[in-house]
Amino acid sequence: MVSFQKWLAGVTCVAAIVVSGSAYAAKADIQVTIQEASAKGDAGAGKVLYTISNTSAAPLHILNWETPLNGVSGDLFSVALGGQPVRYVGRLVKRKPATDKDYITLKPNESRAVEVDLSAYYEMYRGGQYVVKYKRTAESLVREAGNAVLAKTGAAGGGITLDTNALPLNVDGGPAPSSKQTSGDLLGAINASGSTSFASCSNSQKTALTTARTDATSIATNAKSYLAANKTGSRYTWWFGAVTSGRYATATSHYNNISNVLGNQSYKFDCSCTDSGTYAYVYPDQPYTVYLCGAYWQAPANGTDSKSGTLVHETSHFTVVAGTGDHVYGQSGAHSLATSDPDSALDNADNHEYFAENNPARQ
Repeated sequence: MVSFQKWLAGVTCVAAIVVSGSAYAAKADIQVTIQEASAKGDAGAGKVLYTISNTSAAPLHILNWETPLNGVSGDLFSVALGGQPVRYVGRLVKRKPATDKDYITLKPNESRAVEVDLSAYYEMYRGGQYVVKYKRTAESLVREAGNAVLAKTGAAGGGITLDTNALPLNVDGGPAPSSKQTSGDLLGAINASGSTSFASCSNSQKTALTTARTDATSIATNAKSYLAANKTGSRYTWWFGAVTSGRYATATSHYNNISNVLGNQSYKFDCSCTDSGTYAYVYPDQPYTVYLCGAYWQAPANGTDSKSGTLVHETSHFTVVAGTGDHVYGQSGAHSLATSDPDSALDNADNHEYFAENNPARQ
């Protein structure tokens, strides 16, 4: 961690831009600053210093997993080279709803900072000047966001505001990663035997996962059949929003791939994770290994947030399948996303899971 005073001295040249909240607010409630790491040998290495500060007059509660303070476990940053987005290749996690233990409290004028090696999570092997931004919103980051009681005087709408900056970051580059699988490999290169292997799994876990994979194949195939029939009922619109030919074709492609992969590809299940707040996670460029965690074993076999549905969720993350992210978690958030931003719903793993689980059933 780095002191706020040391951060303030080094960041005077970085211009803040408003991510959310009123442009008329004199100062944001939460300020996130990214600057190049200054330790000897870090120049050009893709390392940054992330600092989050509470500049409001009240304590604020920050969702830990939406920050890198305890490590990066999601696509937290926008990284671009030459105006083109750079892919995130780190861990993608399905979590239970946040509880009190998932938040940290920032007192007024308190800051926390951590160094982040972005090259460990993003494809930054090409040398050049990247542009890095933190891409979370006040609503996803701060529990009190939108709470008028704690809002700053004069802030439009009484909401919590968040400022961050765009950092030009020179990176030296390095060896290119090994070749990635592409969608054309789905029917061949990854040993399409449909076999299942296990690591650190008990006999009962192996039995549960074998059943879950069969069930996941069934619900994914049902979703595929719904789309193949060109249905546009409430089942589709509830989870993916307004129908357009382009979005419908994307959804169809996703479930064709998910059904095919679950039914035909070789999977590896790793049961070594014990985090009680996490269902599972994958690395998107490492098909088809799924890591099962503590919450997974408490989930029902079928239905909402089930063992089978979780496998649909995780399978959708693989780049060769659908390349989904984790924009929101939970049925309420997924439905709201479909209503407000259908394109993002088609890129959200929980929307894919809930469409396949179809619980409660919609036509």
